[in-house]
This record gives sequence, structure tokens and C-alpha cells, in this order.
Amino acid sequence: MVADCTTLWNDCLEVIRESVGEENYSTWFKPIVPVQVEGEVLTIQVPSQFFYEWLEDNYVPVLKKALQKVLGPNGRLEYSVVVDSGNTNTPPVTVHYPNGMGSRKAVNSLDSEYSPFTYKALNPQTVNSRLNPNYTFDNFVEGDCNRLARSAGLAVAKKPGVTSFNPLMLYGGVGVGKTHLVQAIGNEIRNNMPDKIVLYVDQNDFTTQFLNALQNHKLQDFQNFYLQVDLLILDDVQFLAGREKTQEMFFHIFNQLHQSGKQVIMTSDCPPRDMKGFQERLLSRFKWGLTADLQEPDFETKLAIIHRKMQADGITIPTEVAEYLAYSVDTNLRDMEGVLNSLIFHATLLKKEIDLDLAKEVLKNIIKEIQADVSVDFIQKTVSEYFKVDLDSMKGKVKKREIVIPRQVAMYFCKRYTQLTLALIGENFGGRDHSTVIHALESVEDMMKTDANFKSSVEELGKKLKLRMN
Repeated sequence: MVADCTTLWNDCLEVIRESVGEENYSTWFKPIVPVQVEGEVLTIQVPSQFFYEWLEDNYVPVLKKALQKVLGPNGRLEYSVVVDSGNTNTPPVTVHYPNGMGSRKAVNSLDSEYSPFTYKALNPQTVNSRLNPNYTFDNFVEGDCNRLARSAGLAVAKKPGVTSFNPLMLYGGVGVGKTHLVQAIGNEIRNNMPDKIVLYVDQNDFTTQFLNALQNHKLQDFQNFYLQVDLLILDDVQFLAGREKTQEMFFHIFNQLHQSGKQVIMTSDCPPRDMKGFQERLLSRFKWGLTADLQEPDFETKLAIIHRKMQADGITIPTEVAEYLAYSVDTNLRDMEGVLNSLIFHATLLKKEIDLDLAKEVLKNIIKEIQADVSVDFIQKTVSEYFKVDLDSMKGKVKKREIVIPRQVAMYFCKRYTQLTLALIGENFGGRDHSTVIHALESVEDMMKTDANFKSSVEELGKKLKLRMN
């Protein structure tokens, strides 16, 4: 009987293949397994509830044509739907649907208790886009760390779905501005194109909504809701890893949005090539458009962010305080924002002006490793001894590489362990100016990122300085 149903289904597939495109055939009909045939009723097994609903909602005419040709005018189809794929020890769990080919009743709306959204026709003027209006391009500070991503975001905001940046995938570590940038794109489109439906949703909400829809047999309404969106922003897509059914749903939503000229934007903590636990066909689509990274901001970008944040709160922060914070808080921008908020709180509570002493006091409660003050002379002497270079040469104008690198390292530690401004640090190294010191600091940080031996030397030297300071 198994051979008979397999032969009959293969005959049906020949008819179906002529009626649908190759991609649709591979996606929706190849995974089907024939189970049995009894008289004029063919039972097939499909891999999911969603799969069953999709066939019933989209391919009934094709299925009827194939079955009537192979089984006769009274040919019918029944489904065995896999609801749990099981494992090596447990067989799959299936649900039987005896009436196929158009008998499934569509559901028009999802109850609000299952989702924060209303699953009905959306109005661009009233839909909740879930965007934070404070995230804009105007208050997104541009630097070398995010210039490509910001430029791509602006291009998408001007012509969503039209540029080659579809999808736009932005990736980077925690607190580098991914969420700010994608919501800025959404806000820009909403403000300039009020007829567009914009939706921002993080992976956790998307997954929860999908599971609720799955449990309540309302997958079609779930999908219909998302297919109305002109700009879909999915944050933290990396957390879809290993969620096969959710990925399958997102795959089909993505395909239809993309084919309809709608814009898709995603964020992740890594590029698609490094994502694990994803279907290959989904990863390939992530790479269709543009992938751009956002890196940790450099010193000057941090300074600009600090000043922008404080100005937004009506506060002018002294340059030396901003510089101190930019180098002392070396984790991420969220931590920096926390430090700035704490600094404002303490200044207000204690009725004090924001100065270097207050900044150091605040950081003691936030950053575990707070640096103690030490003299420039002590740092210069310690560094020159460590690198075995002449102290006067390191402090002077000599431009040999073997002298320049220790000098830059000494400047780096002067910035970390003293209260001196960049200009005053430069004065202690042959009268060098502010920009030269910035270059020295950035050079040390860049070399630490690319040269493991150099990084090890700087860390060892830092430990020596701390031991002597204690």
C-alpha cells in the first residue's frame, strides 16, 4: 500500500510541478510524504501546522487538479500534520485532518490577549509602530565607527524598499547604537511618508506572538498582519537561532515582503556568516542586501556623544571631565549613559558643579577599577625603564619608532592615571599639542586591538604602575 500511495503522489507531483514555480514546488511540495491511499482518499504528511494551513489557503486549486487527474473526479485529500518532530527515542506526534482542499475556515482576527497587536487591516495613521520618538538621525552621533551604517540607514529612510540595501542588516556589540539607528530610520519614514506602515519589533515579541498564534490556530492572521507592513524592523534576530518553526514563519514573511518591494531591517550581534542555528536558506536571504557593522566608538566620537547627551539635558560639561569619562568608561555606550545620568543626579542632589572631582567620585561607585592619581614624571620614568629607552629622548622631539611607541604609551597612561587635560599632557612631552596626544591615544588603542604582544606589554605595564601606585 505504501508503494501505491507513493506512486500516486509522485503522479500528483508531476501535475503540480507544471502549475507552480520551481521555488514554490521545492518549498511546499517536496517536503510532503505520502502516508496511505484508501479508495479515492490520499493521505499525506506535512511537517507543520503552518505548512498545512499554507497549502489549504494557497494551493487548493492546484491540489484539486492533481488529485482529480490521478484519482478521478471524486479524489480527496487528507492531512497528517506533524506537531512535534520527536527525537531518536520518541517518534513524531501528528494530528489528523480528515477534510482537506478548502475546508479549513479562515480566522479573521486574533484576540488581544494573545498579542499586543490587533490582527486586522492596519491604518498607517493609527498603527502602533512601537518606535521611540527620541531616536532620530539628528541625535545619532556619527563617527568612523558607524559611518557606513548611518549612511545606509539614511538611504533606506529616503527610499524604503527601493535601494539595493534590502534587507539592511546592522550588527555590532552591546550598546553601540544599533537600536537607535534602526528606530531613527523608522521615525524618519513615518514623518516623511505618513502612508507607510512602519513596525519595530524585537525577536522576543515576534516569537511570543508566533507561538500564541500557533497554539490558537491563527497563524494565517499572524502572517497577514505582518504582510501589511511597509517597513519591518526586527531587532536582535540572532535569538531566532534554533527556533525552527519561528524561522520558517519569518522566512515566508521575509520572502513576501521582499517580493512586494517592502523594506526589511534587522539587527544582530554578529554578521550572518557567523550565525549558528539558522536555516541556510534564511541566512542566504540575510545576505541579499547590505550588511554593515557598528563598532565601539573612538575617543572623539565618545566626546561628541557625551557633549550631545549633556546638552540635551541643558548641562554644559567641562572639557576635562568629558575627556576623563571618555577614557575611563571603556565598556559601551549604555554604561556611559548610566554614568552621565548618575553624574547629573549627584550634581543636582549635592547642589555641586560638575567637575573632575565629582566625576571621579561618581565613577568609584560604578566602575570597579578606578584609577588613582600619579604624577606624569612617575609614569614617564616607569615606561622608559620598561621599554629600556632614554627618558629625555622619550619626553623630547625624537621621532624614531623605538622612541615614539613608548612615548605614546606614556601619554596613554597619563590620560588614564592623571587629571591633566590632553593639552597639559602634550606640554609634558616636548610641547606637543592636543591633537598629537589624541593621535597617540588612538594609536595605542589600535595597536592593542591588532597586536596581541603589544597589548600584553601594555597590560603588564599597567599592572606594574598599579602596584607601584598602591
